[in-house]
Amino acid sequence: MNLQSLNTPAALIDVARMNRNIQRMQQRMNTLGVSFRPHVKTTKCEQVVGAQLAAGARGITVSTLKEAEQFFASGIRDIVYAVGMAPTKLPQALALRRRGCDLKIVADSVACAEAIVAFGRQHGEAFEVWIEIDVDGHRSGIAPDDDLLITVASTLSNGGMQLGGVLAHAGSSYDYDTHEDLARIAEQERSGCVRAAGRIRAAGLQCDVVSIGSTPTALAAGYLQGVTEVRAGVYVMFDLVMHNVGVNELSDIALSVLTTVIGHQNEKGWAIVDAGWMAMSRDRGTQRQKHDFGYGLVCLESGEVLREYVMSAANQEHGIISRAGTPDHEIEKRLPIGTRLRILPNHACATGAQHPDYQAVRADGSVETWPRFYGW
Repeated sequence: MNLQSLNTPAALIDVARMNRNIQRMQQRMNTLGVSFRPHVKTTKCEQVVGAQLAAGARGITVSTLKEAEQFFASGIRDIVYAVGMAPTKLPQALALRRRGCDLKIVADSVACAEAIVAFGRQHGEAFEVWIEIDVDGHRSGIAPDDDLLITVASTLSNGGMQLGGVLAHAGSSYDYDTHEDLARIAEQERSGCVRAAGRIRAAGLQCDVVSIGSTPTALAAGYLQGVTEVRAGVYVMFDLVMHNVGVNELSDIALSVLTTVIGHQNEKGWAIVDAGWMAMSRDRGTQRQKHDFGYGLVCLESGEVLREYVMSAANQEHGIISRAGTPDHEIEKRLPIGTRLRILPNHACATGAQHPDYQAVRADGSVETWPRFYGW
C-alpha cells in the first residue's frame, strides 16, 4: 500500500518525523536526569507507544481507564491514570490491579481520598494514590501551600492506601509563546510540585514520586532538581497550537489529514475538500493565538506547505480551503478537482480522535495501517 492508494479523508503519520520527535524528547529527559512517562492519550495507538517505550520511556500516562485496559493487555504494567478518581470507576481500577496492572490513581480532595479509602478497605486493596498539585490555576489539583494537601495525604496514608507521590500539569504553558515565559512556567511547575512533596515528607508521610509535565515545559525546563519523572503527550506528533507556542517547526508536525478537492467557488476564492470537521475536529485552538490557522494549514500531497492557504471553514464532511488575505480567484486552476492535499491540524489529540486508524507513511513511501481506539 502507498499514499496514492489511500481513500480520503485519512489520518497520516509521517513515521520519520514521529521518530525524530520521540528521540528529541527522550534525549532531553536523559540529559536532565529524569524518567520520562509519555501521555498516550494523544494517539491511543500501540505502535506509537511501542516506539516511545523502545526509545527509553518508563511507563505510560493515560487519561481514561479504557487506555489503561488496552495498553495493559498489550503488555504495559506501569500506568498512571492522571485524572481525578471518580468513585464509580473504582471497580474498573480494582479489576485492572487484580489482573496485575501496576495502576496508580489520583486524588485532589478529601472526599475523593475518603471514597478511595472506603472502597479499598471494603475490597482489601491498598491502592497507590498520587495527589494532584495545582501549580498554575489552570485546572484541578491542590495548591502546594494549602493545608488541604496534608489532610488529603493523611487521609490516604492513615486509611491504609499507598501514598505514591505528587503530580502536576502546567497547562497554562499553552498560553505563552516565548522561551523565557515557558522557562518561567516550567520552573513554577517544578518548584511548586517539589515544594508540595517536601511538605508531605515533613509531615512524616511517604512521597517518593514527583511527576510534572506538559510538552512546552518539558522542552523549556532548564533543570529539574527534585523531580523524578516528566509526562508529556502531544510532542510525539506536535501540531499548529504547539507551533504557535514556539516549541516546534512546521516540519516537525507528524500528523496530517489527507483530503481531496471536490469542488470550487471561484468568485469566493474557495476550494472544497472532502475533509470537514468530522476529519479535522472542531478544535480551533489557534484562534486566540498569534497566528490563526483556521481548521488547519494546507500542504500538497507531497507534504510541501502552502503557507498562505488554510482550511478556513468546515462543515461536517466539507472543508473550505482559501487563501489568507486576498481571495484566490484562480484557485480552480491551482487546485483542480481531484487534487489531493494534506491538512496539518490545530490539535493532534483532537484530530486523531476523529479517525479509527492512522496510515503510517514511511520514508520509502510505503504505508501501514495502525489502529487506534476509543472509549472510556
